[in-house]
Amino acid sequence: MKISSTEFIKSATRPGNYPPIELPEIAFAGRSNVGKSSLINVLVNRKSLVRTSSTPGRTQLINFFNVNNQFSLVDLPGYGYAKVPVAVKKAWGPMIRTYLEVRESLHGVVFIFDIRRVPREEDLRMLDWLEEFGVPTIPVITKMDKINRSQREKHIKLIVEETGLPRDAFSLFSATTREGCDEIWERIGAALDPAEMPEVEGE
Repeated sequence: MKISSTEFIKSATRPGNYPPIELPEIAFAGRSNVGKSSLINVLVNRKSLVRTSSTPGRTQLINFFNVNNQFSLVDLPGYGYAKVPVAVKKAWGPMIRTYLEVRESLHGVVFIFDIRRVPREEDLRMLDWLEEFGVPTIPVITKMDKINRSQREKHIKLIVEETGLPRDAFSLFSATTREGCDEIWERIGAALDPAEMPEVEGE
């Protein structure tokens, strides 16, 4: 997809603050420090549309962006970082779950995993929510450049086994090399047109 414009719409924490539904939405979700911000910035060809931070857990709001006046890109809060206030940690789950449950314009979620990290309880809970609410899911494994090619499949296998998703459900991505960028855009395009979106099912 050729990106001609990307504009910030607003931030929100609850449905009453979400922007009016005008466009289909694609959300991005994942654990803190999983490479979500870098993935979004590469996809929209902007250096700092979404701020990257050396401090995980910095994103604590749902952020909405207009892309090409064709769809809204929604950056969900990163979760699972231990060194944030307890009140913030408790708010993450309900905030994300509520969005997934009530947002009628949501067409899909790009769910991000770090190739170096085995999925944990919060990741599996997110998968359960996506299945519960019937949200088309685009699983992406990031930071592929951080692992030697000879070790890739070993790490991918651990993620596949923990999530129960088929191996071919995952797109592989590197912000450094831009590997996987075109494939992810193709899958986002398919999600925006549900008639073309294959379902991701557990084994």
